[in-house]
Amino acid sequence: MEPIREPQHLIFDADDTLWENNIYFEEAFDRFCEYLNHSTLTPDEIRAILDGIEIHNNRIHGYGAVNFGRNLSQCYERLAERAVDQHDLARVTAIAHEILDREVELMQGVAETLPFLAEKHDLTLFTKGDPAEQNRKIDLSGLRPLFAHCEVVKEKTPEAYKELARLREFDTAKTWMIGNSPKSDINPAIRAGFKAVFVPHERTWTLEREEIPAAEGRLFVVNSFAELLQLFG
Repeated sequence: MEPIREPQHLIFDADDTLWENNIYFEEAFDRFCEYLNHSTLTPDEIRAILDGIEIHNNRIHGYGAVNFGRNLSQCYERLAERAVDQHDLARVTAIAHEILDREVELMQGVAETLPFLAEKHDLTLFTKGDPAEQNRKIDLSGLRPLFAHCEVVKEKTPEAYKELARLREFDTAKTWMIGNSPKSDINPAIRAGFKAVFVPHERTWTLEREEIPAAEGRLFVVNSFAELLQLFG
């Protein structure tokens, strides 16, 4: 494909597209399993139970490390093979909250590629999660000045994308969603009438994975963030 020279509206996901995120939740989960020390359940079986708790709670409380702490606590109360006291729940919650202290590690190629794209195109950051947690990461990343608009929403649904386009007065024919999550980035953006660029991440959260239907001419896949220069350079 020839590079697109005409200015476009490029909308970027944040977690696991611009910077690492899910790996810290996976590390916290591993520590949770060690603390739980269940006699029969494997980590995969524990993960399946936690997934069910998260699916239910995410609809009510949303995402982020604080809410992950709540989910781990409920999972611990359900699975612990010993009496549960406040010390246990505080320890489990702390495992999740320690994610808040992690530095923001940009994905390879982001620091070099994003400023170049910002010179030629209109950039928006569109992410879901806890507003305080997400805005903290945006600020720590040093990337905020490159975006004309940054927005944190509870869920990235087709309706949320359409509302973003309406408020920002985007021409959807020139609007692209760029991200690693089929569930929150690619599929809802295409349903909203956008184009999309899928940047796969091998550690994408399991609850963000789903099949991406064919969308000829409206979906592109790159192997790395830096390859965006070949599309929009």
